[in-house]
Amino acid sequence: MRWWGWGDPGHGPILTGAALDFLNGEVGVAPDPRPPVALANVSLAASALDEGTLEALRAVVGSEAVRSDHAARVFHAGGKGYPDLVRMRAGEPEGAPDAVLLPSDREHVQRLLAACERSSLAVVPFGGGTSVVGGLAPLRGGHRGVVALEMQRMGRVLGIDRASLTVTVEAGARAAAVEAHLAQRGLTLGHFPQSFEYVSLGGCAATRSAGQASSGYGSIEKMVAGLRLCAPSGEIELPAYPASAAGPSMRQILVGSEGILGVITELSLRVRPAPRERCYEGVFFESFAAGIEALRALAQEHARPEIARLSNEQETRVSLALAAAGGGVKARAGEAYLRARGYGEGCLAILGYEGEPAEVHSRRRRAHALVRHLGALRVGRSPGEAWARSRYEAPYLRDELLTHGVMVETLETATQWSNLKALHDSVERAISETLAAWRTPGLVMCHVSHLYDTGASLYFTFLARQHDEQAIAQWRAVKEAASAAIVHGGGTITHHHAVGRDHAPWMVDEVGTSGRAALQSLKATLDPAGIMNPGKLIA
Repeated sequence: MRWWGWGDPGHGPILTGAALDFLNGEVGVAPDPRPPVALANVSLAASALDEGTLEALRAVVGSEAVRSDHAARVFHAGGKGYPDLVRMRAGEPEGAPDAVLLPSDREHVQRLLAACERSSLAVVPFGGGTSVVGGLAPLRGGHRGVVALEMQRMGRVLGIDRASLTVTVEAGARAAAVEAHLAQRGLTLGHFPQSFEYVSLGGCAATRSAGQASSGYGSIEKMVAGLRLCAPSGEIELPAYPASAAGPSMRQILVGSEGILGVITELSLRVRPAPRERCYEGVFFESFAAGIEALRALAQEHARPEIARLSNEQETRVSLALAAAGGGVKARAGEAYLRARGYGEGCLAILGYEGEPAEVHSRRRRAHALVRHLGALRVGRSPGEAWARSRYEAPYLRDELLTHGVMVETLETATQWSNLKALHDSVERAISETLAAWRTPGLVMCHVSHLYDTGASLYFTFLARQHDEQAIAQWRAVKEAASAAIVHGGGTITHHHAVGRDHAPWMVDEVGTSGRAALQSLKATLDPAGIMNPGKLIA
C-alpha cells in the first residue's frame, strides 16, 4: 500500500479533465497539483527506544521482527483518515511508533505484551492500516515509548469446518485472501467493506466493521462465532459455540474493543455457501424521502437485498455528472431518459441480490412490486454493474482529490426509520453551514445503506476546497459540527467506522457515564498498566 495514501501504487488516475473541470466549477481545485513529499523527506523524531529495550524485544521475536527503520516507522505512523493523509502527504506526521514488532504467533504476542508492560511501552495493534477515525494514532499516553504491533505474519487460515460452516483464521489474515480461499471451496464470508483489498479480519472484528453487503450477510459481529484475545493480564479464549446463555456475551464485548483491551489473535467466523446468482440493478425515485420509504418496505416485508444504496439528490447529481464527464455516451443518454420520464432531479438506488437463483428471482419479483407501487423507475442492470466494478475505487479517488487541493471526508451514522430523513437533513445542514463559515462552500452528499428492520445507516461524503493554511482545523470544525448534529439528532456516533480517537469525545453520549466507567473498569482488569492503544474509544 502507498505510505502516503491508499492502495496499489500502480493504480491509474480516475479523474478525467472534464471531471476536474466539473469539480472546479462546484468547489474549486488548486491551480497546480500538490503531490506528496518523498518518503526520505518525511520528518520523524528519533526513536525513544534504547538498545537494551530493543534487545529485549528481539529476544522474543528475533532481530528481523523488530524494525525501527525510517520506512517502517513512517508506514505505521497512522491510518488513512483525512488528518492522517494531510499530515503524511506534507511529510509531517503527528507522530510515529518507536519500533514496529512483527509477531508470528499468539505466544509471541503474549510475550511481547509482557515485555512492553515491563518497559512502559504503549502498544498499537496494526492490521491492514485502514482506520479512518484515528484508531492507529501512535499515542504514548503516559508511557516512555510506543510500538506498532504489526499482525501481517499472523495471516494463516487455520481450518474450515464444512459441516458447521465456520472458518478459523489468524487475526492478521486479509479479508481478500480469506475470501479467495473460501471461494475455491464454494463458500463466502460475505464481508466486503470498502477497505476489502487491504483490511485484516482481526481489524474488522476489533472495529465492528460492516461490509457493503451487510444488509443481507450481516455485519462482522454477526459472523464472529469464537475468538482468542491476548491481553496484558492473560489470554481469553472463547470457543465457537453456536449459542450460549452463560452471562453477558464476552464475544460482543471484545468485538469492537479497538485494541484497548488486548490483541485479537484468532477468529472463528461463520461462512455460507457462495451465491450462484448475483444481480445488481438501478432504481430511481422521485425524491430521497420516497426512496427511504421504499427501502423501509424492502427491509420489513421480506424483500431485503444484500446490497442497498440510496443516494440523495446531491450524490445522484454528482455521480451522473462525473459519469458523463468520463465521456460515456450511455451516461448522457441515461440522463436524457430520466429527464424525459420526470426523474431528472431524483435519486438513484442500487439494489443487489445474491443467493440461489430461484430464491433471488423470488425476492426480486417481490421487491419490484413493492418499489413500483411506491413510484420507482427501474433502469436496468447497467448502474448496478457500474457500481460493482468501481465499489473499491473511492479511496483512490480521495488521493487524487487531495492532490488537487480538494478536501474530501466521509462520516456515517444510523438511526430508526422514523428519524432517518430528519437526521439526514440536520447533519447535511451542519456540514454545509460550517463549510460556508470557513468560506469554502462544498458538496454534501449522502446515501442510505445497511438496512435493518428498525432503521438504516446514513453515509455522508463532503467535498470542499481545502483551506491552504488550516486544513486540519477546517476538517475538525466540520467534524465537530456534524458529530454534534448526529448525537443531538438521535443517531449513533458511528455505524461502522468505529470510535478510534476522532469519535472518543462522544462516547459518553453513546453509552452514558456509567457505561464508559464500566468499559474503563474492564480495561483496568485486562490492561492494568494501560499500555493498550491509549487515547482510543474511551479516552
